[in-house]
Amino acid sequence: MTLSHEGKAALGLFLLAGIWWVFEVLPAGVTGLTIAVVQALWFIREPRHAMTDFMDPSVFFIFGSLLIGAAFSSTGLTKRMAFFMLKRIPERTPIIYLGVFSMTAVMTLFMAHTAVAAAVFPLLLVVHQLYEPTGKPTQFGKGLFIGMAWTAGAGSIITLLGAARGAVAIGFFKELTGQDISFFELSKFMLPLGVTMVVLLWGYVCLAFKPEKSELPGLRNKAATLYKGLGPVRKKEIATLGIVLSLILMLSLRSFIPALAPFHKSAIILGAAILFFVTGILRSKDLEAVPWNIILLFGGAMSIGFCLWQTGAAEWLAIGWLKNLEGAPWLFFIFGVACLILVMTNFIMNVAAIAITLPVALVMAPYIGVEPEVVMFVALATAGMPFMFLVGAAPNAIAYESNQFTTREFFMAGIPASLILIAVLMLFVWKIWPMMGMPVLI
Repeated sequence: MTLSHEGKAALGLFLLAGIWWVFEVLPAGVTGLTIAVVQALWFIREPRHAMTDFMDPSVFFIFGSLLIGAAFSSTGLTKRMAFFMLKRIPERTPIIYLGVFSMTAVMTLFMAHTAVAAAVFPLLLVVHQLYEPTGKPTQFGKGLFIGMAWTAGAGSIITLLGAARGAVAIGFFKELTGQDISFFELSKFMLPLGVTMVVLLWGYVCLAFKPEKSELPGLRNKAATLYKGLGPVRKKEIATLGIVLSLILMLSLRSFIPALAPFHKSAIILGAAILFFVTGILRSKDLEAVPWNIILLFGGAMSIGFCLWQTGAAEWLAIGWLKNLEGAPWLFFIFGVACLILVMTNFIMNVAAIAITLPVALVMAPYIGVEPEVVMFVALATAGMPFMFLVGAAPNAIAYESNQFTTREFFMAGIPASLILIAVLMLFVWKIWPMMGMPVLI
């Protein structure tokens, strides 16, 4: 496959953006904006396409998620939730890590990981403020927010409700193989992997970001006092919960009720955001406080993803990489597929990484002697856990807004986490999934 001039330019832009994000040459959002501008000025794509993709509906979904977080914060719900949780868990900081990560992962079983991260983020700000009242960056703060982003990804692979990538992967699988994967079959194989990753990530965060304080004496009493000081639940808190629970219900039912499928998730979440303003829960000052740096960052990620796809650069990368795996041992072939998706999903949206890589891998799998089903599960698991770049997933970008870590720190910490993911995934492919009844070899 010959790569066009536009495809070569897209690859160059792809590498440039990655370097700028890692070394923080410019603010992350400005680098995202640069991606769209360079496409137009270098004639890589028509400006209309570059700019339209920059404001893709998925970007508006993140915007809506951030407004949900603002609603939780402005009504005091985040403080109520944080104090309620903290007054019930031990005062050891590693256990606080575990409590936060477990809560995040469980929530992604029922709602999109982006919405979970947006809802949990203000709560973690309160937790960290109790730890460090000045708000300055701490090891505990780094571990708290980075771990939240990572475990949101690990939890989101377990059900189809955690992210859109599951439905996309199953759609490709059915189209290319004629086989279908049910909601519960997916959860059967993904649950042990997701739980294992959450536990291992907790252990890794405890080592990589060892808190300055091993305990917070008096935290539970302080949290109980602060919780009592909030008084009874107010009408705006109830209204916020009602709107958000209705939103979660509608987003969840889209997977089961065909009549709701045409309603786009971005339109649904923005509709909920509008209700916050209609009911007076949010005001204009809340809109002005939206972290536009995060929105610009994710807009750039969407734009470069579509750019690589439309110029053929992504397909060129996928075919070139996977062709090298022809005739390879079956486990090495799966390892190669996982590594390719891991790299791609850290730079572009995971749905695009699956759409580019999975069809090629599924076609090649029978010639290697590998069952297509295991390839699909590997692709889905890897695409859900981009641990190195902020643009790999919305929770990563939302965590960055905490100002507790730099993009370089996130990248460096994400390398060992990604190696853990690959090692665990290969163990599941080699031993655990076959023991559970998944077909691996033809």
